Amino acid sequence: PFGEEFTLAPKKVVIMKGTATWDAAFDTLIDSFKALATLLDKQGIKASGNAMIVYTSTDDSGFTYLAQIPVDQEPKNLPRTMSMGNSPEGKALKFVHRGSYDNMDNTYEAITNHLDDKKLEAKDTFIEEYITDPLKTAEDKLVINVYVPLK
Repeated sequence: PFGEEFTLAPKKVVIMKGTATWDAAFDTLIDSFKALATLLDKQGIKASGNAMIVYTSTDDSGFTYLAQIPVDQEPKNLPRTMSMGNSPEGKALKFVHRGSYDNMDNTYEAITNHLDDKKLEAKDTFIEEYITDPLKTAEDKLVINVYVPLK
């Protein structure tokens, strides 16, 4: 179902903040995931869930985000660019995007129309959970859950 009600449970995550332009969005996000994965690999820590992107603000030129990977144990000696925290929690609507990151605009447009039709108000945050590993999956084969927290 498109726009299924969902409750996000908080997970312990290692976080990397970043900013990107829309033109370089996917490459920038992949670089953040690579940096986090490299840190975890070096310390022998396995991810305990799917990689996520939490969009913290957007404008016409780009966006700020938090790349997050759930972990059961805390990495040691985090670089300044990384921190520990919890993933978002609470009620949200879940949408599924299949295909390339370049086609995400269509999914977000459909989400906006869905919210308008149902007269729902979203918080200023969108969360993308990468069901397929973006580091190993062909870009046109991506499966991404998009969570839209509601006010």
